[in-house]
Amino acid sequence: MKDVVIGLMIPFLGTSLGAACVFFMRGNQLNERVEKLLTGFAAGVMVAASIWSLLNPAMEQSALMGKLAFLPAAAGFWAGTLFLLLLDSVIPHLHKFSEENEGPKTKLQRTTMMVLAVTLHNLPEGMAVGVVYAALLSGSTSITPAAAFALALGIAIQNFPEGAIISMPLKAEGVSRLRSFWYGVLSGAVEPVGAALTVLAARQVSVVLPYLLSFAAGAMMYVVVEELIPEMSEGKHSNLAPVMFSFGFTLMMALDVALG
Repeated sequence: MKDVVIGLMIPFLGTSLGAACVFFMRGNQLNERVEKLLTGFAAGVMVAASIWSLLNPAMEQSALMGKLAFLPAAAGFWAGTLFLLLLDSVIPHLHKFSEENEGPKTKLQRTTMMVLAVTLHNLPEGMAVGVVYAALLSGSTSITPAAAFALALGIAIQNFPEGAIISMPLKAEGVSRLRSFWYGVLSGAVEPVGAALTVLAARQVSVVLPYLLSFAAGAMMYVVVEELIPEMSEGKHSNLAPVMFSFGFTLMMALDVALG
């Protein structure tokens, strides 16, 4: 159980360390070129994790269904997509390059809505780590301790730049370095909480594990398509992001296959 707790906390540590960059970087915001690279990298990691760490194990666990083994994965994937679509519609949040918030109209401060946007982004990542560790605890043969650790490590690696991406723009908005750091940390706190709740829920009904694995994949893919791809594709240096996307994708794929 100690290894599980450590695994659930690793992604949160990555976000916190990234947010701490606000104390060491000069200027008020990340270089635009660097931000494109980091966003592309995060998107690549999330897509690879969705496939190798979540969808493939979901279908392996449904192997007894034969040619219909894809059905639980497809159903869970759509449920995750629609769940994030719902949250996207009911939670007011603001993406960095937007002037108008998404979701319902609100009088919340701009900085608060930016933090909510990243928190919404981090939720499916926490669920992904939680459901993989739940599958491990259930004795699933499709998930090994190394594979669960690989996912946690991969999410932590891509969370590091995300922590910086939230803390540095907040500083540019006039927020102090210390408050920007704590906002960055707070945006990642949803991950261990979501992961722990997912572990508890999944362990009670192990039969739904294939659905939960693919649910997390659908939620993460929604974030990639709705948020990360637009951010990495607009403006200058957009040609750099696909290169880092490929790097993040191959790194996460290598971690999962080599350690799994």
